[in-house]
Amino acid sequence: MLNKQNILAIIFAIFAVWLSTIAPTTPISWMLGILVLTIYLFTFEVLEIDEASITIMIILGLSSIPWIHTLMGLEEGLVDNQRLFDGFSSNAVMSIIAVMIIGAGLDKTGLMGKVATFILKVGGSSEPRVIPIISSTVGFISSFMQNVGAAALFIPVVSRISSRSGIPISRLLMPMGFTAILGGTITMVGSSPLILLNDLILTTNQGLEVGQQMDTWGLFSVTPIGIALVITGIVYFVIVGRFVLPAAKKNQSESVSAIEHFHQVYNIDYDLFEVNVPKDSNLIGMMLDDIETATKIRIIAIQTTEGRTFIGHHSVERSTTIKAQMTLGVLTTKEHLDAFVQGFHLELSDTIKKFSNLLSTQECGTAEIVIPPNSSLINQSARDIWLRKTYGIAMVALHRGGETMQEGEGIRDIPFQSGDTLIVYTRWVDLDRLQSNTDFIVITSEYPRQEEYRPEKIKWASIFFAVALFLVLFTDIKLSIALMTGALGMILSGVLKIEEAYRAVSWKTVFLLASLIPLGMAVSKTGTALWIAQETVKVVGDMAPWVILTSIVILATFFTLVMSNVGATILLVPIAVNIAIQVGENPAVYALAVAIATSNSFLIPTHQVNALIMGPGGYKVADFIKAGSLMTVLFIIVMMSMMSIIF
Repeated sequence: MLNKQNILAIIFAIFAVWLSTIAPTTPISWMLGILVLTIYLFTFEVLEIDEASITIMIILGLSSIPWIHTLMGLEEGLVDNQRLFDGFSSNAVMSIIAVMIIGAGLDKTGLMGKVATFILKVGGSSEPRVIPIISSTVGFISSFMQNVGAAALFIPVVSRISSRSGIPISRLLMPMGFTAILGGTITMVGSSPLILLNDLILTTNQGLEVGQQMDTWGLFSVTPIGIALVITGIVYFVIVGRFVLPAAKKNQSESVSAIEHFHQVYNIDYDLFEVNVPKDSNLIGMMLDDIETATKIRIIAIQTTEGRTFIGHHSVERSTTIKAQMTLGVLTTKEHLDAFVQGFHLELSDTIKKFSNLLSTQECGTAEIVIPPNSSLINQSARDIWLRKTYGIAMVALHRGGETMQEGEGIRDIPFQSGDTLIVYTRWVDLDRLQSNTDFIVITSEYPRQEEYRPEKIKWASIFFAVALFLVLFTDIKLSIALMTGALGMILSGVLKIEEAYRAVSWKTVFLLASLIPLGMAVSKTGTALWIAQETVKVVGDMAPWVILTSIVILATFFTLVMSNVGATILLVPIAVNIAIQVGENPAVYALAVAIATSNSFLIPTHQVNALIMGPGGYKVADFIKAGSLMTVLFIIVMMSMMSIIF
């Protein structure tokens, strides 16, 4: 049966066949087909992005088998099999791993809590003052660690600032997220494309003549451009933020209770009730899982006839069978409660009696949790992982893409995606455990808890961060070795345990980056990049150089919206380099322009940072289009202006 995805696949296949007919050589024909396949897989998410990257890498590797490349009409494989897995040991990949570990070490010291306190002290509760302070701080942090990591660190900080200042979180998260992306352009270690760029330059040099080969870029080569972009983002939200950010749902001077917050943001009206199971109830003998699925209620506490009480972590299991004289603590709406009590002949208590201590606001409550891009729970459902039994959290709603699905809509069977916001009921002690679990980002910050930070290690974290920065700035040592020195120092000094360091690494990002590097090799080796550049120059060759470069920047901006910024960079850098050579311009500058432009991802929430803040901020796609449209244009104008001044 033809569905939308199948039709698109057929269109892409026809397009690939047409390209192969106009290609001058067989290797270029095959590479064009693989490029079209790559774009299709990334654009329409046929596979997970890392799965798609690995698939492309293996296809390139298989082309080196003698009988296969003979069958394909090739004299040799599209890529050298001896170098197929070079990406996993590349300078760029090891640098990214080190940056992630260093960022986790800084967070473990409780530094972010101090940052939140400082911002509140300086900015108070004034939105025009708080936004620049948050944005500039995130922009600076994002300049030396992954922007998605900086955003993940700051979501709880922004939540805390919002709850204390009364400024709606929707007015703060988008400026923070956008500036985290912009901050990645301040240094050559701020974003994956820039970390990868020097490796791509060295790879591309192998296919160029000696006189055309490029020098690599220094750590601060992009700093003037990045600072200008960050300032532009801050000024943009200060001046026009009140027009483009989602309207505040409450007065800035007012703070709202948790119940009001969840009602306003997610339209949830759940409350706690206590019911008794009499001997004649037809609920007796039913399993908890069947009851919750059929009745749109969550049973979050059980007291047995022997007086034993079960709640939270490793306690209330879905296989529990209801018996007579049990007392249940239930979380539901008044409407569903009435149907539950009447339908199963239960006795409703006037107040919370038996669970008064266990279910007090000092012990339990409703919280918001986000699934980050590196979570191992992605593509698994709450039912698959036994969310309540494993983590002690009972999910009552799932917020995705601007819509909230509640209990009774099959939310426990829906596989999690990056950026999903889970509204859960949990004990605070269980929520505390999740603070150090990289599978979750805990948004709720105001609750009784004991922080599991290591503030006594802040000196060691600062020392080893400074050591890494010193090695990067003042020695000729490789970037990966310099950063890994800082990461190792944090582990050996006890800032991070080795298990925490492993969890801090987004292996999805690592495999995405490493698996696509052979694609860049193949594009250059087969002459595909040169051929595309020659065909492009035939169209734009008579135009002014700045027009050609702007066209490449716009193309990179488009590609980064429909596929990963890493994929767009690897695909376009060889092409941009060859275009620059064809028109007599500096190829290194054209390559740099591509790597910067792939951070211009504000229009739709395809960037990991935007996907991450979408749930906690309660944003819809329309909110990103509204705020991101002008930001996208400003990015191109400021970037091109700064590049023309500097280069």
